[in-house]
Amino acid sequence: MDSRNDKEKRVPKTNPLWPVLTSYDQKHLTRIALPLGGIGTGTVSLGGRGDLRDWEILNRPAKGFQPDKTFFALYVKSGQAPAVVRALEGVIEPGQYEGASGSTVPNHNLPRFRKCNFAAAYPLGQVLLSDPDVPVDVRIEGFNPLVPGDVDSSSIPMAILRFVLINKTSAPLTASVCGTLANFIGTDGEAGKSIGNVNVFRTGKGVRGLFMRSEGVAPAAEQWGTLALAAVGDVAVTHRTGWAKLSWFDTLRDFWDDLSEDGKLENRLDEGVDTPHGSLAVSLRIPPRGQKSATFLLAWHFPNRMTWTPLKDAETCSSPASCGDGCCGQKSKADPNRVGNYYATKYTDAWDVVAKTAPLLKQLEARTVKFLTAFCAADLPKVVKEAALYNVSTLRTQTCFRTEDGRFFGWEGCMDKSGCCWGSCTHVWNYEQTTPYWFIDLACSMREVEFGHESESNGLMSFRANLPLAGPRWKHAAADGQMGTIMRFYRDWQVSGDNDMFRRLWPNVRKALEFAWIPGGWDADKDGVMEGCQHNTMDVEYYGPNPQMGALYLGALRACQEMARFAGEHDFAATCGQLFEKGKTWIDANLFNGQYYEHQIRTVKDPYDVAPGLQVSLATDVCDPSGPILQLGAGCLVDQLVGQMISHVAGLGHLLDPAHIRTTLVSILKYNFRPNMYGHFNHLRSFVLNEEAGLLMASYPLGRRPKRPFPYWNEVMTGFEYTAAINMLQEGMVAQGLKCIATIRARYDGAKRSPFDEAECGHHYARAMAAWGAVLALTGFRYSGVDKTMTFAPAKGAKTITWFWSNGAAYGTVTQRNVKGRVEVALQVLHGTLALRRLVLAGVGEARTRTGSIPAGGTAKFVIDK
Repeated sequence: MDSRNDKEKRVPKTNPLWPVLTSYDQKHLTRIALPLGGIGTGTVSLGGRGDLRDWEILNRPAKGFQPDKTFFALYVKSGQAPAVVRALEGVIEPGQYEGASGSTVPNHNLPRFRKCNFAAAYPLGQVLLSDPDVPVDVRIEGFNPLVPGDVDSSSIPMAILRFVLINKTSAPLTASVCGTLANFIGTDGEAGKSIGNVNVFRTGKGVRGLFMRSEGVAPAAEQWGTLALAAVGDVAVTHRTGWAKLSWFDTLRDFWDDLSEDGKLENRLDEGVDTPHGSLAVSLRIPPRGQKSATFLLAWHFPNRMTWTPLKDAETCSSPASCGDGCCGQKSKADPNRVGNYYATKYTDAWDVVAKTAPLLKQLEARTVKFLTAFCAADLPKVVKEAALYNVSTLRTQTCFRTEDGRFFGWEGCMDKSGCCWGSCTHVWNYEQTTPYWFIDLACSMREVEFGHESESNGLMSFRANLPLAGPRWKHAAADGQMGTIMRFYRDWQVSGDNDMFRRLWPNVRKALEFAWIPGGWDADKDGVMEGCQHNTMDVEYYGPNPQMGALYLGALRACQEMARFAGEHDFAATCGQLFEKGKTWIDANLFNGQYYEHQIRTVKDPYDVAPGLQVSLATDVCDPSGPILQLGAGCLVDQLVGQMISHVAGLGHLLDPAHIRTTLVSILKYNFRPNMYGHFNHLRSFVLNEEAGLLMASYPLGRRPKRPFPYWNEVMTGFEYTAAINMLQEGMVAQGLKCIATIRARYDGAKRSPFDEAECGHHYARAMAAWGAVLALTGFRYSGVDKTMTFAPAKGAKTITWFWSNGAAYGTVTQRNVKGRVEVALQVLHGTLALRRLVLAGVGEARTRTGSIPAGGTAKFVIDK
């Protein structure tokens, strides 16, 4: 037998089939919360110590919400020795011991495992539990299927939890894994109330477990729906549909005594409890030195998502008594604030989720592992893979959702109990480069909304979308949002190859550019430079030419030049090209100060010189003789080249002088990077503290700082940092770009912040999904579904290199092997069908395919002469 000291050092091994990108020791678990759920379904998070936290499945954020007495527990017994019973969690951290009545951690009163580690490669999370007093080690494997290009398989409202029990002894063991879930239907942790909830035991093909519903919560309520907790496979189960109702907290004691007796459960009457607890125990026999596992499916179905722009006088069905008109029986059609959930149209209830998913579980897991194995093995820096992959989790959180008609929308982020900054805000979503390369259909859905629903006849695009779409528009335009969205339309049209979408929306895309030229507009004198009132992502208006909007405008001109050529509108293409050249020349000559690009602040003489819809913030007195406040001015802005970043991603080339661009990036790193924050003054939010490093939003190395600069100038926010880092990678400044990305990920280390929650104005902030751009920059990947062309950078410094690629509909790997005077390329498709006629190695050469497409599982080989 092992000595006690050896047992205390023991760490269970990870699943040998699951790739691991990051491992966290016991000192880096406190903040880990890995979101488990599908795209647009909400999530419950797997905590660093194995707990389930942040139950955000009832149509709104719910940070800190954990239903009462909801946990998993282990029973294990060896021969005549006393049984050991533990909560399947690691110990509570010392910082969570104190409270008015002791620790405030949910289920703090249950015994736990002494040692805990965590391993992850999103969406796979593994909790590794060990204790010298427990004869088994435990590995909790949590995941939800995630496959690039397959939206449906990646949108299942479920958390899958497998508990692997590893016998450390030479004797057989009797064990059980028991899951307990409170039926909290009716409350989301902030609003609503559970009324008349009911648990029933169900069996199905390959599944058996608890189905939870409510007979008292109004079917039209946002918190109405169903839950299910089921065990998979032909396993022995016992259950409770209710717990005994006893005084002095003996309800929990009764459950613990029952489980501790033999690892099996006896049912109890819930006696009319509104929030009954259900428990499900799977019994196992574990051979000596062997292992057994129990897999649980936690599913949900909450169909009544409400709009983010509610009508205050809307009549709603708030209780069963108000349903006399039958609206509750018709999914609340009478409520104009209801937009619904697309996932809920795919399943009738939570048990239907279980029944449909269980038979596909092995396949879904294998497909997820297949993708992650390819991605994690790619020859890319670990910090790039981590930043890119872990921020994909935002698509699964309450930041994003799909309305009942299937359209995709996103908040900017999530506050603790509500969404933050509604409307799929264009000037925030400009930055993210994840959605189109993972799920191009979702990205195109956003372009359909922006150009098909949120654009006026004169080209003004509401930079926030009201819901439902049939209602009134917001009618405020953002200069950066509108120009960036034009570039994103070009990118997504190219990636998707959807010429029908192009033909349908191109007239509105053109109008969106022409809107810049209206009287009182952004470029009213039509000289290729934005001088007008420019509302932007800093939540203020800039007045006068500046690099941030200037480069985005140049990018929009280039995009429209290319699109007009495709549409056969050659005169308009020529106009765009001429304005691009004029604007580029002027900005390089007048805004570049030798180190970076500046903002020339200009005063507006007459408020009527500002076209309607352009001024959103009323904090800026545009006619103040001393000049408008809240401006950038002479600052070195961290994302002043965001337009250039998007342009390279879209394949539109350099927008400004490449030498100036590189010098600017050197200056951003020189002036904005802080190795620590000990001496830094910040009057707003702190996303970086003390010893942590980061890139400031702006610095004023040459002086001339406005008395009141734009609001966020001395903050640090990851989405902007990624933008600068990706700019650096795109310009060949690889070491500098990686340094910036590494400093971000060092802050999200599990101890201080969750690795899966990069915050800005709210948790899981959309802008941080810019991180996928680093993968694109290092691999040089571009795909045109229009021309059926795929482009990569040539491999440098290695004879053989393998990269991961994804175009939002298919994914795979590319391997380059340098041989004398030529490059041998193997392009493998692991999922989807890739339409391809031409493969390009930028600056080296190209080759053509014979078939025009490569199916899943296929590999095409090319030889390109140098």
